[in-house]
Amino acid sequence: MNKMIFIACVFDPRFKFDYVAFVFLRMYGEEKGEKMADQVKSYMITLFDEYQKINSKISKLASSSSTSSIETLEALSINSGSTHKGTLIQQEYLRHKAKSGRIDAKTKLDKYLGEEIEVANESLDILLWWKVNSPIFPILDEMARDVLAIPISNVASESAFSTGGRVLDSFRSSLTPKLVQTLVCLQDWLRKESSPVKIEEDLNNLERLESDFRTNNEKDSRVTNV
Repeated sequence: MNKMIFIACVFDPRFKFDYVAFVFLRMYGEEKGEKMADQVKSYMITLFDEYQKINSKISKLASSSSTSSIETLEALSINSGSTHKGTLIQQEYLRHKAKSGRIDAKTKLDKYLGEEIEVANESLDILLWWKVNSPIFPILDEMARDVLAIPISNVASESAFSTGGRVLDSFRSSLTPKLVQTLVCLQDWLRKESSPVKIEEDLNNLERLESDFRTNNEKDSRVTNV
């Protein structure tokens, strides 16, 4: 299965990853469910790393400022004469953190997954939630906008491109382009009608209009020939 389906559920603050893992356990049992949950989580971390690379410029700016701060702390600690083994290890860790530019980002991912879920509410606007929380989770916000914008199915797009095929079937292959366009517009109007549509009456009206249109075309062609 496409793991993006489960990633989209993780980005729903009402469910997150714990819900996905729980559903896997219910659907596939403990052994297979845990395995699939691990695969989805690993896939999400990999996806997050890709977005982190895209935002490398921001990370470099942050790392440079962090490096200068670390150098300042080192100078202060040396001048004060309070440098000891524990401080050196902490400084080395901060230097490694600044160079990698990934620890803070992963902490943000863990922080989002570790926070309490939102109260179940069907009217919750997920995109609005991410917009409000974008300052807290900037990279996750970009991921959410891209992932949640993916159509769950291509049926809608295929249906839009096959409208002409449904209107211009084998029984109506002699329709003129103008009449086909008229039928497509009429179909859209019928779908927007608030009152119930009577199919049989509508089909009879369409056939009558089609017949009248053909008759008028024949008359016009006769006049032109004369």
